[in-house]
Amino acid sequence: MEIRYKSTRSNGETVTASQAILKGLAEDGGLFVPTAIPELGVSLEEISKMNYRETAYQVMKQFLTDFTEEELKNCIDRAYDEKFDTKEIAPLTEKDGAYYLELFHGATIAFKDMALSILPHLLTTSAKKNQVKNQIVILTATSGDTGKAALAGFADVEGTSIIVFYPKNGVSRIQERQMVTQKGANTSVVGITGNFDDAQSGVKAMFNNKELAKAMDKKGYQFSSANSINIGRLVPQVVYYVYSYTRLLAQGAVKKDEKVNFVVPTGNFGNILAAFYAKNMGVPVNKLVCASNDNKVLYDFFETGVYDKNREFILTSSPSMDILISSNLERLIYKIAGEDAEKTADMMASLAGDGKYSITDEMKKEMKDFVGGWAGEEKTAAEIKRVYDKAGYVMDTHTAVASAVYQEYKAKTGDTAKTVIASTASPYKFAESVMAAIDGKYKGMDDFALIDELSKVSGTKIPNAVEEIRSAAVLHSRVCETGKMQETVEEILGLA
Repeated sequence: MEIRYKSTRSNGETVTASQAILKGLAEDGGLFVPTAIPELGVSLEEISKMNYRETAYQVMKQFLTDFTEEELKNCIDRAYDEKFDTKEIAPLTEKDGAYYLELFHGATIAFKDMALSILPHLLTTSAKKNQVKNQIVILTATSGDTGKAALAGFADVEGTSIIVFYPKNGVSRIQERQMVTQKGANTSVVGITGNFDDAQSGVKAMFNNKELAKAMDKKGYQFSSANSINIGRLVPQVVYYVYSYTRLLAQGAVKKDEKVNFVVPTGNFGNILAAFYAKNMGVPVNKLVCASNDNKVLYDFFETGVYDKNREFILTSSPSMDILISSNLERLIYKIAGEDAEKTADMMASLAGDGKYSITDEMKKEMKDFVGGWAGEEKTAAEIKRVYDKAGYVMDTHTAVASAVYQEYKAKTGDTAKTVIASTASPYKFAESVMAAIDGKYKGMDDFALIDELSKVSGTKIPNAVEEIRSAAVLHSRVCETGKMQETVEEILGLA
């Protein structure tokens, strides 16, 4: 069965998977969604005997139906190779009554590697399939992790260049250092004086600017996105939820058809949406627990049915979740609105205009799979310490938000279903916050001294991603005002 893609904001034409990947965003500003969420073609029992690459092929071929077997397997093999420091690619670690799905074993030690290792290959394959002659310019906003993972994925990839915008004072020191030391003749990194939402809005505005698209086309360029608005990011994320369930099956931790919970720390909603897609493909899911930090716009939405970004933007120790506009939520809104594109477009217009929208009671009923929870800074730090003291396991701040939310959810509901917590980043990426949570004596220590201490405390090897930036030269120092993002892109591309 061919799966095609349509915009969340219009009932117009559909496109193939490769066309949706190339475009990134639909021309009307909507996000591409599959015309149907496909079922898995094989049983979960069969997948439980497969490795990560084989699982990826079984899941992704259902969504990317215009890719040949050879094309898709080639993309998968080039993505999930020795860049990952473990053969399992995404190992499950059982600690303190939960299963932590470690998604940080890739080149940049964050879960974004799971999708951004393969996106460059999906994109260049898509360009060939559609006879694209222009150079593809990847334009991306990051709250910390997407940027480095995209830069690493696209560095020196022929036929592409990449421009990443990040909030200058809104990422961890290690995250910033990872980005500004990035090598590659086709890479540009720009700090902005605003926050992540400003960066994301600026990027979306450029995608929707027809005059800019014309000027770029004249010079032989066209935009595509590495943000989770690109369906080529979302589809690879579905894989690890299918994979984690089948590992539990293989270990005998769950019986056939036994339901599990997934707890996901999320700001932009893409990671938990991928779990929702996995459920719709046939993975037995009890609850999808959406974990927020102090920027709890998603928690409030699940509680009240009102999405309201009109609030203080709080900088936290889990910066990748410091987001007030959750772009991927639009895909869920479209689904629970009965795939009503006009209704979705109206709600997104309301968000752009008034900064909020409400859903109906009928739509709320369609979200019964989801539960919201949140953990502030104190709870997050306390959870890092609690799990370390009890199980000797060190987790990063984002994973700790999810873990704390799960503890609260379990206490409140008595739900005993096996639970997988998405562990989205290595503690080494947030060593300052992690070590201060474990023991106050580490406060104020130098970044790399902390990293050495973290290695001792956790009994783990310092990842290459951290070692290589110790002495790396800063190659990107450009900073711009939020209102000058387009001007900066025109300058970088030589359009000005």
